[in-house]
Amino acid sequence: EMTEELEQILSQLTQPDNAIIQQATAQLKQAFKDPAIIPGLCNAHLCKHLASNMQIRQSAAVMLRLRVKKHWKKISPNDRESLKAVVLQAFMQETEHTVQHSLSQLCAVMVKHETPDRWPALLQLLNQSTKSSNPHDRQVGLLLLNKVIESNPEPFKPHYCQLLQLLRSVLEDHNNPTALYYCILTLTAITEFIGTEEMHLMRSILPNLIVALKCLIKADQNQASEAMEVFNELMESEVSVIVPHVADVVRFFLEVGSDTNLSDSLRVKALSCVTFLIKLKSKTVLKQKLLSPILQAIFPVLTAAPPPGEQDPEDEEDDIHFAGIIDTMALHMPPEKLFQQLMPLTQTCLASENPYQRKGGLMCLAVLAEGCADHIRTKYELLQTVCQSLSDSSEVVRSAGLFALGQFSEHLQVSQNTSVGKAVFLFIFGFQAFKIWFFGVYTWNEVLACFILFVTQYPYLPTLMETMLSALNNTDNLKIKELAVSAIGAIANAAKELLVPYFTPVIESLKGFLTTTTEEMRSLQTQSLDTLSVLARTIGKDVFSPLAAECVQLGLNLTNTIDDPDLRRCTLTYLHTHVVHVHPNTHTENPMCPCLRFSVENAYIDEKEDACEALGEIAFNAGILSYFSPQFPHEDVRRAAFGAMGQFCRAQHKVWKENPTEANQQALLKLLDIVVPCFLETVRREPERHVVMGVLESMNSVIKSCKEEVFKNPSRLKEISHAIRDVLKKKTPCQDSGGDEADDEDQQAEYDAMLQEFAGEGIPLVAASVPADNFFPFLNDLLPFIMNKAKSSCTVADRSFSVGTIAEILHALMSVSGGRGVAGRLSNRLLPVLVAGAKDSDPEVRNNSVFGLGCLAQAAGPIVVSDYPMMLSVFSNLLSKESDLRVIDNLCAALCRMIMSNVDAVPLEQVCYIKYFS
Repeated sequence: EMTEELEQILSQLTQPDNAIIQQATAQLKQAFKDPAIIPGLCNAHLCKHLASNMQIRQSAAVMLRLRVKKHWKKISPNDRESLKAVVLQAFMQETEHTVQHSLSQLCAVMVKHETPDRWPALLQLLNQSTKSSNPHDRQVGLLLLNKVIESNPEPFKPHYCQLLQLLRSVLEDHNNPTALYYCILTLTAITEFIGTEEMHLMRSILPNLIVALKCLIKADQNQASEAMEVFNELMESEVSVIVPHVADVVRFFLEVGSDTNLSDSLRVKALSCVTFLIKLKSKTVLKQKLLSPILQAIFPVLTAAPPPGEQDPEDEEDDIHFAGIIDTMALHMPPEKLFQQLMPLTQTCLASENPYQRKGGLMCLAVLAEGCADHIRTKYELLQTVCQSLSDSSEVVRSAGLFALGQFSEHLQVSQNTSVGKAVFLFIFGFQAFKIWFFGVYTWNEVLACFILFVTQYPYLPTLMETMLSALNNTDNLKIKELAVSAIGAIANAAKELLVPYFTPVIESLKGFLTTTTEEMRSLQTQSLDTLSVLARTIGKDVFSPLAAECVQLGLNLTNTIDDPDLRRCTLTYLHTHVVHVHPNTHTENPMCPCLRFSVENAYIDEKEDACEALGEIAFNAGILSYFSPQFPHEDVRRAAFGAMGQFCRAQHKVWKENPTEANQQALLKLLDIVVPCFLETVRREPERHVVMGVLESMNSVIKSCKEEVFKNPSRLKEISHAIRDVLKKKTPCQDSGGDEADDEDQQAEYDAMLQEFAGEGIPLVAASVPADNFFPFLNDLLPFIMNKAKSSCTVADRSFSVGTIAEILHALMSVSGGRGVAGRLSNRLLPVLVAGAKDSDPEVRNNSVFGLGCLAQAAGPIVVSDYPMMLSVFSNLLSKESDLRVIDNLCAALCRMIMSNVDAVPLEQVCYIKYFS
């Protein structure tokens, strides 16, 4: 009876009548409530009867999978065995790929409940079909193998060695691309779970895998693009498998990425693999001498003219991906090694008569700015080249020049007081840059924000504001209005209170933009909220306060009526700016104020990041606390979450200091016991470098604010010290240790050095928070890593960091118990480093060293009195030729510290004479 009913229902589902289909669907739902549904679907007569109708077979397989997925435990043991037998039989007899696919998915669901060892018939079928001499049988068997392993990779782990041997042989079947496709997908599924036993087999498969992918690319580019995911999985899980074959792998990626005849998705996948590999194993890439081949492959595409019809720079997606590889190189390779091979290619492009080659050279300079800022900052000729490009006859070159100028402005932080900084700014205005602001205002924002004091030193503010206000009031073009609003935000960052005369017309325009709900205004409204945040932060509390509440309400009204993540993100930014800079006590009395009811539980990355940052700012400034776990997969959100956690700790410490009750202290200690271990675990396990940088920065801020409270837990001092040590030793997952490769300590990527600086900055903070004798064993262990960076062969940034950190440690020891004794024990090791630093060619290194010598004299006291004559001689020689006022100022301060520490050991008449003339 059930068999006949199912036959009728499934037949009705294939009818071209919606009413009949709806009726059959309702009947099928009712039939599924009957336990006899499984035997009915497994009935041999039904299976045979339905063999002629593919649609009914497909429907039966799908319905059965849904039933098994939810109600496996309700199926009797006999019916389970019948089902397993019937499904395998139906799968092998099936000729339609769609039905085979559905049946393989059904098998995968059943394996979730029945482990492979409890279904020997499945293993036998897989073994026979995948080794069959019939190509179609192998293809079908690999489809089934892929689906059951993709859904349940771990239960098959005992069979991995045998499976890898099978897959290696399949990869040699170059005439069966579909089999290659399922084979590679299966390999991808098990990669995460392979162990040491399978590692050798995986390495041996790599050459076969590359050849197989080349064959698959010729047969089906969409399948090849999906199959390329195997390399991402290998790099994330077992990058050591790739390392022995890294040269072949990189050449394959570049070959695919450079072939303009291939699909965009396939080329992007290949280029992203190159980028990811450089990020993970930059030292291996350098050691294998792959930098030059990569650059040689990149530049022809980066500098090529776009195809007809794609002349707009925004259409040139190839530029973005190829420039992204150079950007990753800059972030993860030593600048000296990168520039040695990169600059000849770049200079050739910049000197070319072809505008697209000049544009490519400028794009290259632009993406170098973030990762190689310190290295570029000393190269005036690069800044000059970028500025000269603004007068180029080609629009694509001018546009690339503006982009490069913006990147330089954002990342190089060229001081407006330097000759280079003034030259750049005056060069820009010399070309009447206002005439080109229409297509480059985004860059203007960065330029103006960088050269903050120029707006006050040169009479350009009225001209700037007249231009921007004219754009706001005299055009209907929303894009121009948006760019003008953005530029006003940048000008406000630079001019601050000088913008007050223009505040009223600006704010009236912004309020007008925020009152409409039409879709075309969305970008303008988002930018208006961003600029409002800048004005609230810079224009002055007295000026902005009268309008603050109205502006908050305008933003909240928009977020309540329009579901747009960018609008919410900008509203959050404005809210925390409002709390911090305009009304810091707004929300203290009512923590559940409606404007704070926002959540990080949504699907938008940037909004989540800004929500976390806003939560942290509001927590610190308004005493509002919350707990959440920063487990979101996107690294920017994780970093922002860790920053907010640090703010929560600082907020609770502030509450305790203002109201020092036992309950408030215990709340702080409980919070620290949650947050600090989370920080430390992240340093030990997090693979993303900038997340670890954010964690270290947040942990440093917590130690600086909460001091000894952080170390109430007896194990905390050791744990934090070891975390700092691991970063300084480059032993954390986010640092490419290079395995067994020799590590050149004097050359590393600037961001790798910055990560170590974040760790090193924690040492003096710890030293200021615990008794010196408790910290001495750990300090003794950490100092060699800091002192090694003071060598003359190290970069200026490293030398400055080294002596600066030593100076801060000595300064911290002045204020803790036992500090004098520890400073005295360290004096013989630290004094030579600081004296050498005082003779350095760089003024910042000299400045930090002189400060450190003064701190050593004050911290160590009588123990270093015997070194006073030598220190005074160093100061005297330095003062005779020093021109940097900061160094002279710190030198005088150091002399004062020596006098305060031991007045009898200082020849006051000579010292006062020296100070007078300084």
